[in-house]
Amino acid sequence: MSLFKYLTLLALPFMFGFGDAQAEMPKMMYRQVLVDGVNIAYREIGDVNAPAVLLLHGVPSSSRMYDGLMRQLADRFHLIAPDYPGFGNSDAPTPDKFVYTFDHLATLIEHFTDTVGLKKYSLFMQDYGAPVGMRLAMARPHAVTSMVFQNGNIYAEGLGKMWDSRKAYWADRNAYEAKFQAAHLSVDVTRQRHIGSDPDVLAYNPDLWQDEVAFLNRPGEGAIQMALIFDYRTNLEAYPSWQQWLREHHLPTLVIWGKHDLAFTVAGAEAFSRDLPDAKIAILDGGHFVMDTRLDEVADLTRQFLIKQ
Repeated sequence: MSLFKYLTLLALPFMFGFGDAQAEMPKMMYRQVLVDGVNIAYREIGDVNAPAVLLLHGVPSSSRMYDGLMRQLADRFHLIAPDYPGFGNSDAPTPDKFVYTFDHLATLIEHFTDTVGLKKYSLFMQDYGAPVGMRLAMARPHAVTSMVFQNGNIYAEGLGKMWDSRKAYWADRNAYEAKFQAAHLSVDVTRQRHIGSDPDVLAYNPDLWQDEVAFLNRPGEGAIQMALIFDYRTNLEAYPSWQQWLREHHLPTLVIWGKHDLAFTVAGAEAFSRDLPDAKIAILDGGHFVMDTRLDEVADLTRQFLIKQ
């Protein structure tokens, strides 16, 4: 290759404006806002005039779980992901000062959307995000334009065997709480939550669960986690009403599921077709937090879905 041709090839990206692409990419912003007396941390990226997406995280994660996805979608969408009270970088008031129930989390997130000016948005929900998001959708049906469930269960069929021990805890909290809390805060259980039954264990970054274990073992965090796990029984009781709401409102819906999830099985994903025959259901070769190993696939599916709306 001649020197002239080589230099020309090097110059092409800059001649056509591609060389500035990195500089033009939206920047992630890490913000805080006071909502109902609680300091709520959230991350935000994308043009505020673009279609909005509200991303609700699972346990024991935070908005951090969405960082990669948000960056991939920021060229077309305005994305906001808050940390619930007691999670991530939000305030973590003790249970005697803040009532840790899913009803309360949903109310606070509803007020959060008012505070940050979100009037219409798509909901992206993972794990705890589903019960928070369904309550939010029922409270503000005019605000939600479409829904994405990523291993966010709302069907009894989707409950794995691990829920037997939780049901025992719900039946006798005093007898089981100490043992249950110790397990929930442990490295082994936190690691298992990510890997599930996935045989490709080397694909998982250990930082995923080591960082969560550090978060879970902050002073006072155990009591917060147990309060929400105990209240989770109210979500199972609400499943029929949420399913009816889906049938009545028939919003465009994408269901993305990691098939190696031990908490929420593939049957929970397939059950959506009963109430939403037009829902797109994608079963991926990943775990409960499927973006751990399948981020690009989740981003592509979500982008294609949101662009159609």
